[in-house]
Amino acid sequence: MRTNLGLVVKNCGSTYLVKTDSGETIECMVKGNFRLKGIKSTSPVAVGDRVELAEPTLPGAPVFIKNIGERRNYIIRRSSNLSKQSHILAANVDLCLLVVTLKDPETSTVFIDRFLASAQAYRIPVIIVFNKIDLLDSEGLSNLDQLCGVYNRIGYETILCSVRQLRGIERIKSVLSGNITLLAGNSGVGKSTLANAILPGLNLKTGEISDKHNTGMHTTTFSEMYQFDCDGGWIIDTPGVKGFGVFDMDKYELPHYFPEMFELSSQCRYGDCSHTNEPGCAVLEAIRQGDIAVSRYESYLSILEEFEQSKYRESER
Repeated sequence: MRTNLGLVVKNCGSTYLVKTDSGETIECMVKGNFRLKGIKSTSPVAVGDRVELAEPTLPGAPVFIKNIGERRNYIIRRSSNLSKQSHILAANVDLCLLVVTLKDPETSTVFIDRFLASAQAYRIPVIIVFNKIDLLDSEGLSNLDQLCGVYNRIGYETILCSVRQLRGIERIKSVLSGNITLLAGNSGVGKSTLANAILPGLNLKTGEISDKHNTGMHTTTFSEMYQFDCDGGWIIDTPGVKGFGVFDMDKYELPHYFPEMFELSSQCRYGDCSHTNEPGCAVLEAIRQGDIAVSRYESYLSILEEFEQSKYRESER
């Protein structure tokens, strides 16, 4: 039976759009047993997956995804309503642009650091895009400068962006060229607006900020890929997320995903140091000396606390 190979370019919930190697775009499904078999995920298929399609048995019959190719990486988070399951945002990406804002809405450093740790665990490079900087007053700009310093010191590039002022757009276009790039961030930070600026004519729907909660309203419902250039460049626009629960991560491995802590961990007195209260901890000393940002350490502790809460819930079962 003839099969087709292709790229999953959109997750539509119960179906997927696949662009085949021959140039067709086909709506596809997965069978129920395939959906559940050995995959603890809200959906086993992700945008960015290379897949094999089975030939329809009859003309007009549904086309099913037969196999998923081996993934070189993926970015994953805990499902918002099913704590034992994961949600794969995208697969086989070269780069992630984490879009954050300090106003309308304010992105917490805990969210940023949780995302960075998860991306580090799956070996996905991240550039942090500080968007809507035209909204910041002098105090906000000072805070922005401090945050850029925190992340630049540990090896992350930061881009200052204002779509309204067209600031940062050319730099973003330069890093997108030839890469499959995931756009991620909270709802309302301007991912779709940014995508529209990068690809004129895309016309993605954009939303307003809730006055009551100063949070974004969801405008992107499902992840979708858009071709950026003919050199293999794609943008993956994802639904905004309010939180980012880490998944499939061991608490003893967690310091590996905070580069500044990992660099110092070999100097700790104990090899299994948790960097919380042990004597002779090089990480705690670096925090006291101001060499590690307090905000980063607080994010680290919040993830550790999540591990402990998960362990406690498991013991109650």
